[in-house]
Amino acid sequence: MKQLLGKLHGDKAVWAAVVLLALFSFLPVFSASSNLAYMRHGSGNPLTYLLKHAGHMLLGFFIIYRTHKVPYHYFRGINKLIFLPVSWLMLLFTYFFGVESGSATRWIKIPFVGITFQPSSFAFIALMIYVSGYLAKKDVDTHNFKKSFLQLWVPVGITVGLILPNNFSTSALIFLMVLMLVIIGKYSSKYILYVLGIGFVLGLMYYGTAKAYEKINPEHIPAVFKRVTTWENRIKSYGSTNVDEDDIYQIERAKTAIATGGIYGLGFGKSVQKNFLPQSSSDFIFAIIVEETGLVGALAIISIYLFLLFRFVVDSHKAKSYFGKLLIIALGFPIIFQAFINMGVAVELLPTTGQTLPLISSGGSSIWMTCVAVGIILSVTKKEDEIAQELDEKQKREEALQRIIDRELQADDDDQWDENQDKINQMKASIKNKIEEEDNPMQAVKGK
Repeated sequence: MKQLLGKLHGDKAVWAAVVLLALFSFLPVFSASSNLAYMRHGSGNPLTYLLKHAGHMLLGFFIIYRTHKVPYHYFRGINKLIFLPVSWLMLLFTYFFGVESGSATRWIKIPFVGITFQPSSFAFIALMIYVSGYLAKKDVDTHNFKKSFLQLWVPVGITVGLILPNNFSTSALIFLMVLMLVIIGKYSSKYILYVLGIGFVLGLMYYGTAKAYEKINPEHIPAVFKRVTTWENRIKSYGSTNVDEDDIYQIERAKTAIATGGIYGLGFGKSVQKNFLPQSSSDFIFAIIVEETGLVGALAIISIYLFLLFRFVVDSHKAKSYFGKLLIIALGFPIIFQAFINMGVAVELLPTTGQTLPLISSGGSSIWMTCVAVGIILSVTKKEDEIAQELDEKQKREEALQRIIDRELQADDDDQWDENQDKINQMKASIKNKIEEEDNPMQAVKGK
């Protein structure tokens, strides 16, 4: 165990929080998957889903381990040349050839292995690394709006625009996180207002075009506008009582689960609403957690996420490079925001979205991309730990050298003292002999 822990570098508190969330996830995933096992396999045995989740988690921790070994500044160049362009190609491929699920085309199927992957999660990380790298450049000209618009906001617009048609919540979260990052990065407030104005106008144009197609030819609405009606219904149903029951079915079941949980919950595996919630192991897993563990379990999960947020703030403050500071914020804060969005949806504080609970909800790509983000953050903290360790070792070497020098000087002083003491003793003996000779009365006739 000591050897294993010795290979894990970076902020150990972040490691501990991630491991706690991952270990806890097995209980609600195992419980919430029973309805899926019954509907799809007819046996009601969720062991298949548990093993699948375990495989996702093991691969996720392997990703964290391998990623945190890579020096974080490498990601800056690799991302700009490879990750971001590849993410755009993947998003385009998803739009035309993606796997449709729940009226949304958000996944691509990896050939030969049969695993589905959500490119928007990868594009999210790639974009945040790119924005961090741009803001950290020494020669960045944030006072030239045209130049910064082309270099910063055009890539942001391409990424958000490719994600928007099939995943409004993720595109909105990405845009909000980019705004947070540029504010922290001291980008001009005036230019941020310009960008918000441009974004608002483009949003109105998109919505207006979608509604026009809906009126002209409702049977043949282009795929890029098909989800607009779904977004409208979700926003209208949010907090409203005069809506179709089908539109609020999931949120009502989630609220029932939370209300049933009480203080201590019904106990692990005893959830009732998991049999009625279609997304009980992913989007609405927090409701199942509260139903089975009560307020105590909910507060425990919230506390771990808040602790992670605290560690991200501390690590960002301790980072020596500006790019490292921005990178921790860019990749760490969205994990926490996504967690609280998922919880907010479950208690109807927010409209229904497709955001999962990081490191707890089932699903491959969401877990893996969160692990990539955590690995890069640990890479930043590892670098700072290495610097601190080098300084500590240097100080210890200097102290040891000083002790050796002091010991040698002390030895030289002792030898010098002994030599001087011998001379003093010889002088004393010579003086004593002279005094004795002078005091001897026979000295006058000696030799006569």
